Amino acid sequence: MSARVLDAATLRSVVATFRDALAEHREAINVLNVYPVPDGDTGTNMALTLESVATEVDAAGDDLAAVCAAISHGSLMGARGNSGVIMCQLLRGLSEVLAETPADGAVFARALSGASTASYGAVGNPVEGTILTVAREAAESATDVAGRSSDLVVVLDAARTEAAASLERTPQLLPVLADAGVVDAGGAGFLLFLDAMLAVVDGRDIPEPDVPADGPILTARSRADGGAKDVSELRYEVMYFLDAPDHLVDGFKAAWAGIGDSIVVVGGDGTYNCHVHTDDIGAAVEAGIAVGRPHGIRVTDLLEEVAERDWVNEALGGTPPQPTEVVPTAVVAVCVGDGVEAVFRSLGVHGVVRGGQTMNPSTAQLLEAVEASPGEEVIILPNNKNIIPVAEQVDQQSTKTVRVVPTRGIAEGFASLLEYDPQAPVDDNHRAMSEAAEAVLAGEVTRAVRDAASDVGPIAEGDWIGINRSGIRAVADGMVAATVLLLTDMLEDGHEILTVIVGTDATDDDVAELQAWVGANHPDLEVEVHQGGQPLYPFYVGIE
Repeated sequence: MSARVLDAATLRSVVATFRDALAEHREAINVLNVYPVPDGDTGTNMALTLESVATEVDAAGDDLAAVCAAISHGSLMGARGNSGVIMCQLLRGLSEVLAETPADGAVFARALSGASTASYGAVGNPVEGTILTVAREAAESATDVAGRSSDLVVVLDAARTEAAASLERTPQLLPVLADAGVVDAGGAGFLLFLDAMLAVVDGRDIPEPDVPADGPILTARSRADGGAKDVSELRYEVMYFLDAPDHLVDGFKAAWAGIGDSIVVVGGDGTYNCHVHTDDIGAAVEAGIAVGRPHGIRVTDLLEEVAERDWVNEALGGTPPQPTEVVPTAVVAVCVGDGVEAVFRSLGVHGVVRGGQTMNPSTAQLLEAVEASPGEEVIILPNNKNIIPVAEQVDQQSTKTVRVVPTRGIAEGFASLLEYDPQAPVDDNHRAMSEAAEAVLAGEVTRAVRDAASDVGPIAEGDWIGINRSGIRAVADGMVAATVLLLTDMLEDGHEILTVIVGTDATDDDVAELQAWVGANHPDLEVEVHQGGQPLYPFYVGIE
């Protein structure tokens, strides 16, 4: 029997092997999903999570503590989706114990047991018949065998054998799995982790992926936790990192429990990766603001599967699938920022091309999105004045009829979509959407990259500047101050709605300060705040 230990080199190899195995088994695990929503792409989410872990481990060197720290941090920062976040917690729990000393079987059993316990604690409403069950029962078997032998291969083999048996039992615990005729996808991913460990430690082959010809089909999608809601009743997946004092996190979880489910919160030492399904995006974010600083916010419409699948395939270097729901007029929009994209998707956009002020997409990129869109007539929203001339070249290159609504900013793009009718001809849409975009007063705030002159005074490199269609209308040494000056120049009596799209450079305090100024100076103005996630521009504003 082998008496090998889990040292730094072995753990590095385990991470690389597990990453490669997930990439190979991604579709086999995905096909086990019983929910037709993006969060259900378990194999994909786990594969992306391990890509993040492997990247950090590659840079960690050969010190055991450094490798374990890289596993812990890489999984926390890269975790995606429900099962990806749970797998993250398992890896973090393992790495905390394995960092202490090169681990034999007894130490590994203790680490796996601790990781399982921590994973249950991270989930708001633990459900048996999932990855949680498979990991727990594997840990129990490992602990039992470790009482008789500390040989690493013996303990790993016991854990793997029980994990496989536990996975086969998951349909007995979850009727939704039994109805679909599948085992739990997350549990299958965890079993693959143990296969990767045995491949490295004992030279075993990793099983070949088994992709059934047909995936699971459910005629009725009841919730796995036995609740009354159908999965379709919870519209959004909200994920973000939360910087908050550890003692406030239990209260944060309780707040989330009141607005959603599928709650997973992992992390520690002031940094957490948080996941929830909810109908109330604002409340989900505000709960984080109440205890700390949420950032890296990502919102996915769980009923808009195309959005997530495009993002996933792009992240994995694949080709986005073709939309299947054909409409008379489709829409392609240019934008940057996950939050901005989520809003565009929710307003009916079919294709998104990443781009903006500093990265203008090419005609070829726009053409590709147009050709992939589910309509023979297509509207393009360039959302930047520099992209309008490029967008106007697409019609000549495409087999489809293409029209450009000349939106110069994100706020104009949002406003135009309120008049979009997918069943109307493209020229009718073009006229109505152009009028809606023109009716919005749009502005943006950014930072000057060089000294310059303007109609409102000299600009020094590093100044914050506010810009609208007339040009630079505000210069200040602070982000919020420049936004206030811009709004003062733009707002008039009769305006009813102010839309604020928040970028990565704006903090929650900045947003609160801006809202306080609006409340004090324009109390009748309705303010809508969206987390856009765009770089370089902390605030886009639209006034109606």
